[in-house]
Amino acid sequence: MQEILSFEGHLLEIEKEIERADNPDSLKALKRRLSLEKKNFSENLSPYQKVLLARHPKRPHLSDYIEGLFSNFIELSGDRLFADDQAIIGGCGIIGKKKVMVIGQEKGRSTQEKIKRNFGMAHPEGYRKARRLMELSARFGIPVLTFIDTSGAYPGIGAEERGQSLAIAESICASFNLAVPIISTIIGEGGSGGALAIGVCDRLLMLEYSIYSVASPEACAAILWRDQSKTEEASCNLHLTASDLSRLGIADQIIKEPIGGAHWDYDKITRELKSVLLSNLKELIGMDKGKLLEKRREKFRKIGVFEEGIKVW
Repeated sequence: MQEILSFEGHLLEIEKEIERADNPDSLKALKRRLSLEKKNFSENLSPYQKVLLARHPKRPHLSDYIEGLFSNFIELSGDRLFADDQAIIGGCGIIGKKKVMVIGQEKGRSTQEKIKRNFGMAHPEGYRKARRLMELSARFGIPVLTFIDTSGAYPGIGAEERGQSLAIAESICASFNLAVPIISTIIGEGGSGGALAIGVCDRLLMLEYSIYSVASPEACAAILWRDQSKTEEASCNLHLTASDLSRLGIADQIIKEPIGGAHWDYDKITRELKSVLLSNLKELIGMDKGKLLEKRREKFRKIGVFEEGIKVW
């Protein structure tokens, strides 16, 4: 791990000591120490530190999960209107023995790939591609699995000229009318309408250190205080962590990450995610279509509901 966050640097130092260990006793002691340090580390993270973990440069991306979760994956491209947006990957695959449609954002790893993927920020054609694949899956009765990892939809002039807000709205609308199971998993950062465009679902899963919010902490700090030093305070007030969203009834299930974060063990988090996805698919497949749509709409109607108090003088 060449890229490391400042607050997890001590874990990397122990890793280096393990690599240099030259006898079994010291190796065993160092591994035990690393395990304990990771546990302490995981139990004492602040909301802002979880934000940084969600954006970790070594965190598994959609392409990593596709490789580990699905067999016979076939990528499908294009929106049939303008172009193929590389920020969103879509295609058919098999998980367990179940055929599924896979749709999600890919940020890219190297500099060249990040540019190609536009850092996971989709253009309108990306969301139109997503909608096209959702409708294709409904035609053949295939469940949809979406994977969310974006700071938001691309806000450039060209994207706005080509109807960014309309593309997002149409994707959301299509999701509410899709008569097949939809499971959305936030694998990293779920930001703004760019995340919600493929986030309407029957089950919302969140990795333990993923985040989901209407705006980034940096944007919130700029809007409310016009002060970037308030970013950490904004992270607390936004209630954007998996534990917060589970408590608020938005996230249906939290997927436990390896101690220290998903980037410490790709295989372990992939196995855990696969198990949870298969379990949820088993529950949803076969459900009456009318009931499925009714429960999906009811789930989102409950979000943000509040009771208005009457002030008595």
